[in-house]
Amino acid sequence: MRVAVVFFAGAKRNKVRDLAQGVADSLERQGHAVTLIDGDQSRNTKLTVYDYLVLGTSVTSPFRGRIDSRIGEFLSQAGNLLGKKSFAFVVNAPFGAQRGLSRLMDFMEREGLFLRFSEILRSREEADQVVRRLKIDR
Repeated sequence: MRVAVVFFAGAKRNKVRDLAQGVADSLERQGHAVTLIDGDQSRNTKLTVYDYLVLGTSVTSPFRGRIDSRIGEFLSQAGNLLGKKSFAFVVNAPFGAQRGLSRLMDFMEREGLFLRFSEILRSREEADQVVRRLKIDR
């Protein structure tokens, strides 16, 4: 199955990229063809060709749980996403991570993505455990 792991790093660039790479590595070990996409730098990327999408980010405002509004713009320009299965994750933060995850899921659902799973991730090891639980059909 073709999987795109798209991450929007913001201020926590290294942490978000590390978690996204952990998700991608775990999916590759399961036999999927995975493409890692930096959403901050890839503006005209089309996600139509992928069967499963993973989106990850960090909160930009810890007390309000805000995430980068460019995520919505990116998804609206990413091609036909209607009905694609997906997984959303947000980097753990002391405050606002749950609200940030909810906002990310809202962006994804507005574009017609079918959310199968969502999680707040703390480490690469936890990302590996979560990916093992994902039900990605071949």
